Amino acid sequence: MLRPLPGRQLPKELRPRRVGRLAHALPAGLEDPGFEVLLRRIDTSPIHGGNQVEVYFQGDAAFAAMRDAGLAAEQEILVESYILKDDATGRLFLEGVEEAARRGVAVRVVADALGSASTASAFWREMEGSGAEVRLYHPLIEKIWYTPFRDHRKIVVVDRKVAFTGGMNIGEEYGSPAPKPGTLWRDTHLRVTGPAAWEMAVVFSEGWLDAGGEPFEIDPLPVDGETPGARVLVLDSRYGRGQVEAASTLAAIVGAARRRVWITNAYFAPGRRAVSMLGAAARRGVDVRLLLPGQTDVPLARHAGHGYYSDLLARGVRIFEYQPAILHAKTLVADDFVSVVGSSNLDFRSFVFNAECNLVILDAETGARMATAFEADLEQSIEIRRADWKRRSLRHRLGDRVARWLSPLL
Repeated sequence: MLRPLPGRQLPKELRPRRVGRLAHALPAGLEDPGFEVLLRRIDTSPIHGGNQVEVYFQGDAAFAAMRDAGLAAEQEILVESYILKDDATGRLFLEGVEEAARRGVAVRVVADALGSASTASAFWREMEGSGAEVRLYHPLIEKIWYTPFRDHRKIVVVDRKVAFTGGMNIGEEYGSPAPKPGTLWRDTHLRVTGPAAWEMAVVFSEGWLDAGGEPFEIDPLPVDGETPGARVLVLDSRYGRGQVEAASTLAAIVGAARRRVWITNAYFAPGRRAVSMLGAAARRGVDVRLLLPGQTDVPLARHAGHGYYSDLLARGVRIFEYQPAILHAKTLVADDFVSVVGSSNLDFRSFVFNAECNLVILDAETGARMATAFEADLEQSIEIRRADWKRRSLRHRLGDRVARWLSPLL
């Protein structure tokens, strides 16, 4: 059973506006034993210990790891993706599906009908012909009333032991056998081996059933003695379940941070409450930095983010824009100990309409890797200075203001 349960009313002291105070009161911050207790109170989901985590910052490495896991599959492969394209990367994925199905591996695939709208029906028929079960989430004509509610997750689970998630859809913009110069996107993805992978199979089952798939059995997670490794909270949500809890979890992380909160996000339109929360952390002396796109595939979304820059800069938050490629990652690292990697953007849609999946990882080794990658990205970024920002053109200012007003619709 996925938690939090649908319709749950989060206690007032655990809501996004207030939970930061509880988190800040923890004597040892993010490494305080009480922080895990607070996360469990917020989300009601277990925090799984004994996980091995690998982080990928390039698409070719992430897709190679997924292919290797698929080749080793013995029983089952589960795939849930907002976008699954019929391109070079999608074709390699299809070959892997066909190979696994020939070996008798059960393969189930869910793709969002809107995100994957450019993928022709012939591709899905070819996949089904290989032996895979395929469902499209909320088809645009058949489910017209559900059009706003999308499946934005990016999940691959193999034998309920190994799982992948992060910001990468299945398309050659993240990694291709023969990429065109200047076409690759910058993103972050995870491989997790251990109990958290089992829970991600349960998350997949929610999207599968919502897309009309037949129920399938998931045995209870075996209760074994905890082994060394990262502790992981699977922070999943969909419309009507878990979205307030996801916002409160992020607020708790920021509230408990003592030294730094470094956030990378692709589509940034956070709202006034998040601006206030980040600003409060900066006033406490926390090094709060935002790494945001310098170029984008959705210009209106970038302008919506620009509408919050002045307020953030005035509150002491540092903002950087990544230059070499389109930035698509959705990550956070706090005090080099807590990392968040997943599919959620800091925008209205992710916290109201979309089904999302993120991993909250409590592990110093993973945190150090995330911090090192963030610093490397900063070397290829331009910092937005407050004085320079004030001098931007009137046209730019007006565009930012209009886009900010429209941000709930993006």
